[in-house]
Amino acid sequence: MTLKVYELSGMNIQCKWLVAFLLIFCGFVCQAQTQALIQEADRQLELRAYGRSIDLYTQLLTELNNALTSEQRISVRSNLALSYKSVGDLQKAENTYRELINSSELSGDKINAYLQFAQVLASNGKYRESQSMYEKYNSLKGRQAVRDQIPISSPTAPALVNGKKPVVKYRLEVLEMNTSNAEFSPMYFRDGLIYISGKKGGSAIETSGSGGGGGYLDLFYIPDRRLIKVSKIINPDGTVAKAAAASKKDRRRGNGSRASANDSRSIGGYINVTGDLGYGKAAKSGQRFSKELNTRYHEGPATFSSDGSRIVFTRNNYNEGRVRQSTEGVTNLKLYTAEQQSGNWVNIKELPFNSNEYSVGHPALSRDDQWLVFASDMPGGYGGTDLYIVQFQGGKWGKPVNLGAQINTKGNELFPFIDENGNLYFSSDGRRGLGGLDIYFALMKSPTQVELVDHLDAPINSDQDDFGLITDGLRRTGYFSTNRFNGSDDILRFSRQSSLYGCRNLTLRLYNDDNNQPLDSVVVEIQEKGDGKQVRKIVTKADGLIQLCLEPNNDFVFKSSKDGFITSTIGFSTRSMLDDSPSRLEIALFEPKEVSDTVSIANAKSPSESDNDGWGPVNVAKSHIRGVVMSEGDRKPIEGVTVRLRGECDGLVQTVQTGPDGRYEFELSENCGYTLVATKERYGTNMNRINKLPKPATPKVLSADLRMLRVGDIVQLDNIYYDLDKWNIRPDAARELDKLVATMRKYPSLNVEIRSHTDSRGDNNYNKYLSAQRANSVVNYLVYKGIARKRCVAAGYGESMPVNNCVDGVNCTEEEYQRNRRTEFKVLSIR
Repeated sequence: MTLKVYELSGMNIQCKWLVAFLLIFCGFVCQAQTQALIQEADRQLELRAYGRSIDLYTQLLTELNNALTSEQRISVRSNLALSYKSVGDLQKAENTYRELINSSELSGDKINAYLQFAQVLASNGKYRESQSMYEKYNSLKGRQAVRDQIPISSPTAPALVNGKKPVVKYRLEVLEMNTSNAEFSPMYFRDGLIYISGKKGGSAIETSGSGGGGGYLDLFYIPDRRLIKVSKIINPDGTVAKAAAASKKDRRRGNGSRASANDSRSIGGYINVTGDLGYGKAAKSGQRFSKELNTRYHEGPATFSSDGSRIVFTRNNYNEGRVRQSTEGVTNLKLYTAEQQSGNWVNIKELPFNSNEYSVGHPALSRDDQWLVFASDMPGGYGGTDLYIVQFQGGKWGKPVNLGAQINTKGNELFPFIDENGNLYFSSDGRRGLGGLDIYFALMKSPTQVELVDHLDAPINSDQDDFGLITDGLRRTGYFSTNRFNGSDDILRFSRQSSLYGCRNLTLRLYNDDNNQPLDSVVVEIQEKGDGKQVRKIVTKADGLIQLCLEPNNDFVFKSSKDGFITSTIGFSTRSMLDDSPSRLEIALFEPKEVSDTVSIANAKSPSESDNDGWGPVNVAKSHIRGVVMSEGDRKPIEGVTVRLRGECDGLVQTVQTGPDGRYEFELSENCGYTLVATKERYGTNMNRINKLPKPATPKVLSADLRMLRVGDIVQLDNIYYDLDKWNIRPDAARELDKLVATMRKYPSLNVEIRSHTDSRGDNNYNKYLSAQRANSVVNYLVYKGIARKRCVAAGYGESMPVNNCVDGVNCTEEEYQRNRRTEFKVLSIR
């Protein structure tokens, strides 16, 4: 009994070993079949037989997907997407590329799929995504270090788009800090907001409007701007909405919120101007700023040094307990400074250019604390109050200089503010604005030189007084004063909702992908999407750079071409770009690589299978390669061709010369790759690669017929069809022309004449014109694919060279006519 159990156990063990062996064997067989199918699919792709390659790759991903390794799956899916792209089925190409990049992160030579995906997305109108994929391709190529050294254009001033300055859109927030008194002239201080508040009354610096005036004006302070609540929101379209209540989560966040994209640089660090409004206990109004600065007379506006330790502020002519008046009995405004020590403001002093006879006020310090702009009605101005600038150097104030007629008018210029870029904002009632005081932006070449002055769009400006604007360097957000609601001055907060400059500053850099060097003479064709949009062309100089200012909220296609390089097409979108930061786009151009055909081993025969093919017996112990060398033009055998086979593993070279039958034959060693070269004078050198035969393996017989081009050969291009009276390249013709592209890449010395012919129907002169246009289209397609234009000559022969008797006056079938409607190339030179 025990013996029987042992025997059964032994049988079970044998069965398990047998099953395991069969599984391993089947695995080897399946893997071999899978690898053979991949090689055949790749070969069909190399041959530009895209329909067949699509079938094979699809079969691999459906029927044999589980047998593929992850690396094989990536390669198969990438090549399937490329096949779809090559036949013009761009939607399937997009879907396949999307599956590819979603399934894995690509690396190595596979990152070219990101570039190909970007091109497909641009063709499918998905410009923003195309732009993103192209940037990913560039980053993976390791270009970042070089790109960081390339200067990019910076936005400067509003640009004209289609001859008009685009309207900048703003969102306004009415703040709960406003009262029935006047609140105006805000200024940043640390994380808070300084402003002026007081009762209505007269002012020593009068304006034609009612804004900015007040009696018993004091400086008020809200220590944290994020505590300011909003009562209502005015959207860019003019609609009004209530402010949303802050969530408990937001209220708990308090001062610990991190800086956002809306943050701007201010005194004491980064500040959040339009962040969430529900932090902590909300502030409805401020507190008096300082008992040392506020008196029973006017105080404000004010400005602060960059570190917050010094203040320059406006006050009535009052100091050390005494009020002084002009000879006419007027108490004018003066500017004072004070220093902060231990939380108190001390050493209050007058600025040296004050006077009892005129007013000086409304100070604005530059970010480097070296320049002060202020308003004054001192004698010698242009009228009313003018803006002046004075430098602080060596611990002393210089002599004030009038900012000139580009800023000042016969009216009043008031409430200056200098942003972080050194540009100036101010208010004026002496220009053609919307009414009352309007706010203007001055682009400054230097602290004292004005480049241009621009009127800010509504709703910043209105038909009432608008003044005292403060903001960041890109005017993303800020505060200003207005009396547009009920005649009382209020402070509003704004956030920009569209592009500031009317266009998107973009720097294009065109470079050679092989060496990262800039390319000159690249023609960049810029096509705007939409009806009636024009195409413009710009040519790069030696630095390979192009500076553009693109229309906002639009899509673009950049088509970059240079003789001898493959044309690149990339999408770009300016939609929803609000930050106004200059952009840069790197566009790589590729030189077409020389290609050599690869002899397929998938269809190799065993020696016994090849016994009856007319070649005679072979050494069954060795693998062989054999074939016929024939002319590409007439497909006849070529005698006297030298065929060489060079082993990559041992460097051994075998040589034969073809006889009248054009045949050659060599023995091959397993596990060794080879290069097969056929040469003859006045023929183009034909080079092929032979991949390693696996070892151990049954000896194989490979068949590789070689075709050679000769000077004077005329080769017809099959299936090159055109629509009636058209000469544009159709997708089906493009697939055939890709074979000619491959031939031109295989023979770098090949120069051809592209010959186009028509049938005899129609006018002879028109047929010649039509055929010339079609030949030019073929040449342009070759150039688009990177073939140098100098290698191609276009010739249209019309109906002058029929291949049959279908001439004028002869009735022929459509098939006979079709034979004459052909495109071919003639070899002009080759070596």
